[in-house]
Amino acid sequence: MIPALRQRYNAAFTEARYAAFLTELNKAVYWPVDFRVAESPLFFDEATTRALVRASDDIIGQLAKPAFRVHAKTAIPQGLTVPKETEWPHFLAVDFALCHDASGQVLPQLIELQGFPTVACWQALLTGAYKKHFPEIPAEFTPYFSAGGARPPDGLSGSTNPNQPARRSGSTFEEQEEAYLNDLRHAMTGDCLPENTVLLEITPDQQKTRVDFACTHAFLGIKPLCVTKVLKRGRQLFYGSGGREVRIERIFNRVIFDELLRKNPPMKFSFFDDLDVQWAGHPNWYFRISKHTLPYLKSPFVPDCRFVSQLGGDIPADLENYVLKPLYSFAGLGVDIAPTREKIAAVEKPAEWLLQRKVTYAPIMETPDGPAKAEVRLIYAGDGTGMPKLINQLVRLTKGAMHGVDFNQGRTWVGASAGFHAPL
Repeated sequence: MIPALRQRYNAAFTEARYAAFLTELNKAVYWPVDFRVAESPLFFDEATTRALVRASDDIIGQLAKPAFRVHAKTAIPQGLTVPKETEWPHFLAVDFALCHDASGQVLPQLIELQGFPTVACWQALLTGAYKKHFPEIPAEFTPYFSAGGARPPDGLSGSTNPNQPARRSGSTFEEQEEAYLNDLRHAMTGDCLPENTVLLEITPDQQKTRVDFACTHAFLGIKPLCVTKVLKRGRQLFYGSGGREVRIERIFNRVIFDELLRKNPPMKFSFFDDLDVQWAGHPNWYFRISKHTLPYLKSPFVPDCRFVSQLGGDIPADLENYVLKPLYSFAGLGVDIAPTREKIAAVEKPAEWLLQRKVTYAPIMETPDGPAKAEVRLIYAGDGTGMPKLINQLVRLTKGAMHGVDFNQGRTWVGASAGFHAPL
């Protein structure tokens, strides 16, 4: 989106430098990268950065209103409410497709949002590696927002929480990265020691995002732990380490409930127990801020979205322009990009499915073998006492129909990426 910078980067790119970049990523921590990493980051011009932040602020503002809490009460499936919910989510991930409006300007369109953490520590590793191996990225360009990088424009993006510690501003990329990791550390550990905080997941060593878990351990000292390794003593939880039992005081939760229910791993505790533990990313927020929220959002940045149960006979005639989504799945599982009236009629639990209007991704980034399309996730983190704040973003590049691996087989300049923008 910055033509001169894009041309300079593409002209200087070599496969040898890309290979060295990948080698560093795969050797940086004890688990390798299990997904494709794109050959380039995305460079945001100022107008696009401002449009993204303004779109996200519009949506976050609606989540902060009392009306949101009314419909969010119905978001959690029966029997899946976890005790000790925090007043606010610790984490938000807001996904936008980069589209074009009628005048050809970038128009962000909401794809999904989650009250759940994302691969935030991996992004620190990734952006640092891009900076190191591709010096065409201007020194002043940053992926970071309030964590010492570019401040959100026009006072937008997340409510200010006076209880949060002052952020360390820094003019160098290294200082910005340190401030970013400090924000993540505060959100994940709170007032607990890293040793007493665990990153909880189902078989973390087998997850596709395991490199992020290893980064979280390396950067913040928070150990990834399988739910089957947690011990329970009364209301307290522990894990074994070096022949001793270490108290778990805080859980940085990465467990996806639909996976937990599908796999039903043998556990010595239950999420639904009254536990003497703090949650960083309380499980209830996974449901409250999710696809369940989409039909209630009204914004030029949000495509038409309705519960299947509320359609009645009002099924759009142009179904080819819609996608059918299950509410309680993750990473695109179960999404139908070619719905029909027959498929909609056959949905067993229509209150747990959405019909959402498709968006047209813009060919946003020039590459040697054709333009790539982009999806941008804005990353928010906080302490649970107020709405979290925007601190970073990640980018996913595609040349296929969707942003999954199966839709990009054999393609280059696609996959996981990062966004860089000039400080605002």
